[in-house]
Amino acid sequence: MKPADVRRLKDGDLETRKDNLRLLVERAGYGDTSAKEALRALVRDYSDYHRSLYSQALNHAAVFGDDSLEAPLLAALADTRYNCQAWAAMGCAALGFRDAVPGLVAMLEHPQEYARVQAVIALGALGDETAVPAITPLLRDPIAGMRERAAETLGMLGGEVALAALWDEFENRRYYRIGYIASALSTFTPDVIPRLCEAAGSNDPNQRYWAAVALGSTGDDRAVPTLERLMAHDRGATVFDGMVNVAAKKGLRTLRRIQAAIAARES
Repeated sequence: MKPADVRRLKDGDLETRKDNLRLLVERAGYGDTSAKEALRALVRDYSDYHRSLYSQALNHAAVFGDDSLEAPLLAALADTRYNCQAWAAMGCAALGFRDAVPGLVAMLEHPQEYARVQAVIALGALGDETAVPAITPLLRDPIAGMRERAAETLGMLGGEVALAALWDEFENRRYYRIGYIASALSTFTPDVIPRLCEAAGSNDPNQRYWAAVALGSTGDDRAVPTLERLMAHDRGATVFDGMVNVAAKKGLRTLRRIQAAIAARES
């Protein structure tokens, strides 16, 4: 590591230091070992640097990070005084530090929404199913974005407990628009398809509507007969004036797009 690289992150006005950081990240991206070490030094000795430099660097943690950053990132995850926990969470996720899970779970109670969102995202990236019970209450969070992130993460983590939590929200929805629940349920293919097809025969048009959305997102041919039936015969309307047959029609289009994208990748 060149001492000059570190000085550029400590000396001068903040905008100049930010410019220098961007140059270091660019150099690190091209494999410059000195730039990478300077960025690692910033993360290791984070309290010596301005918070905005720390957060900007950790947006690119995968470019320069290595195992030497695990301890300082875990420390920053719990450091409420430095107040960069959200970016520490990003770094832990990018570098796959699974020992961060307890700290990330604790962050779900953080007063700042952005920190909570990043904790949820990081837990999904790290793939630890033990976090599911802690994430589940966020499906009832008053902030829509938090509910959406929680559902997405539960879909990523998978498992019976996550599926049960999502299905409970599907059957006993607390909010009118639960497309995020439908999307998360679709990740449990193929096991969830029979349950969704059964829900598509519910007396509740709202449930039929969201079942159609979820079935379309599976990309699975086993969903097609149910979607075609709903499209042809179901004139039910939801509490927000959505039409079940329209949802089924869109679901079929989504299903075909997913299949086409998969086929394109495989070819």
